[in-house]
Amino acid sequence: MEKRVVAAFDIDGTVFRSSLLVELVERLIEAELFPRAAREMYEREQEQWLDRKGGYESYIEKVVAAFGAQIKGLPYEEVANLAGEIIEEKRDRVYRFTRDRIKALKQEGYFILGISHSPKFIVDGFGYEHGFDKVYGTFYATGPSGKFTGEVEDRDLIFNKAAVLQRAVRKEELTLVGSMAVGDTESDIPMLETVEQPIAFNPNQALYAHAKRRGWKVVVERKDVIYEL
Repeated sequence: MEKRVVAAFDIDGTVFRSSLLVELVERLIEAELFPRAAREMYEREQEQWLDRKGGYESYIEKVVAAFGAQIKGLPYEEVANLAGEIIEEKRDRVYRFTRDRIKALKQEGYFILGISHSPKFIVDGFGYEHGFDKVYGTFYATGPSGKFTGEVEDRDLIFNKAAVLQRAVRKEELTLVGSMAVGDTESDIPMLETVEQPIAFNPNQALYAHAKRRGWKVVVERKDVIYEL
C-alpha cells in the first residue's frame, strides 16, 4: 500500500488567527475559574508584544505558565465545555492561505497533521472542524476525580515539533517524500527543517531571517491579500 505524504501545520497564529490557549485562558478568567490575578502573569509581555517592543514567544511562554499554574484542581468537564464554546464561536477565524492550502492538500490525498502547544482538548475540537487527520497538543493530566492534576504528559515531546512529526510519520505509516510544513515562529524551525517543502507563513523576525538563509518560501497574508516573497 502506498504511503500517504504528510503535511504538517502549526495551528496558533498559522491556521487560527489567534492562540487557542490565549482564548481559553481569557475565557477561564471571565468565567471566574481562574483568578483575575492570572492575567498579571503575562500582562507585561502581552503589552510589550502588542507595542512591538517584545517577542510573541516570550508572551506565549508566560501564558503557558499562567495556565499551568492555575489549572490544577479544576474539573475537566467545565474547562472542556468552555473550550467547546470557543471552537463554536471562533472556528472560522482562520487565515485564508492555510485554510485553502489544507483543503487543496486533502483533495490531493495528503495526511494533514496539526501540531500545537495549546491544550489537546481544545486542539482536538479545532482539528475536527478543519479536517485534520490527526492533531497533537499539550496533554494536561486528570486524576480519578476528573480534575486536572497540574501534570503535563510527554512535555519534552510536544515542545519538540520535529520529534512530534517524526512520531506521527512512524505511527501513521506516512512518508516525508514530498512532505510539506507551515509555521510562523522560530519554534517551528525544527519541524520545517524536517520536510521537503517548508513554508514560513507570516513569520516573526527570527523565522524570517532563517527562512531567507535557507531559501525557503515565505508567504504573508495581510487583510485579504496574500503575498509570496
